[in-house]
Amino acid sequence: MQQDGVLLSVRDLHTWYELRKFGFIRAGYVRALDGVSFDLRFGEALTIVGESGSGKTTLLKTILGLVPPTKGVLEFAGQPVTTKNLDWLRRQVGYVQQDPYGALPPFMNVRRILLEPLLVNKVGRPMEREARIREVLEEVRLVPVEDFLPKFPHMLSGGQQQRLVIARALVLRPRLIVADEPVSMLDASVRVEILDLMRRIQRTHNLGVIYITHDLSTVRYFSEWVFIMYAAKVVEKADVREIVRNPLHPYTRALLAAIPDPDYENSLRFKDVPPGEPPSLVRPPEGCRFHPRCIHKIGGLCDTEVPPEFAPAPGHRVSCWLYR
Repeated sequence: MQQDGVLLSVRDLHTWYELRKFGFIRAGYVRALDGVSFDLRFGEALTIVGESGSGKTTLLKTILGLVPPTKGVLEFAGQPVTTKNLDWLRRQVGYVQQDPYGALPPFMNVRRILLEPLLVNKVGRPMEREARIREVLEEVRLVPVEDFLPKFPHMLSGGQQQRLVIARALVLRPRLIVADEPVSMLDASVRVEILDLMRRIQRTHNLGVIYITHDLSTVRYFSEWVFIMYAAKVVEKADVREIVRNPLHPYTRALLAAIPDPDYENSLRFKDVPPGEPPSLVRPPEGCRFHPRCIHKIGGLCDTEVPPEFAPAPGHRVSCWLYR
């Protein structure tokens, strides 16, 4: 596989959770992921942004093989992902969890936490495993290594715990890192440090990265591409500069309007913060799923027809009837 080719290919991915009444009567489905498609190339960082319940974490879990897709095609490094090769996939993908303290076993020290993935996957000999553990600790800047190896998670700060979670994701030398809101539990002063660390590691190893967040203010420091998700669908795709400079979908504009900005003139750019709540994914609305909250709704169209992807500018795609 060429290192400049497509690392991850997602085509028309659906993931629905079945609802049951009294334990055995089928009561419908939660349509948590409803037709998502994209390609991620080697060395690219992609950020997926959306509020809680938009389907970001379900997309992550489907990519990791933790939740089986209801429909669609998932390919990694040119190979279709099936139930038969999930063990291979999980060795290729590192997972950085949102809550570092909850993600780390409290009864294991740092050495054992990093040794466990190597033992489970039967990687290397004892001396090689020890060398790799020390290598990743140095890479995430938990140094001097000798001081950290015997420590337990409760003896580390929040930033050090997240560095350890990143080290564990790197210890198998994956080709893709999936990070689920990795800085949301950290102080603001530590967030940029962790994002800079992940960016440096990504560039050093030519890793693909999928960064999940609800905060558009952090994406400009990290990724090349931004996908905006709303109610289980991707509604806008563009590179970082374009999405910040020229947001097209009304929901994207609302997300930008929600970012605190000390510059009053900047805060006046986006006034259309939508009212209401996200729709139920058990019975999503007809047409565009954002139309019940959209102040630019076109009656008889937005509430009846699902918008396709339009391309108002090169590399910029949006699912909104305003740009037909």
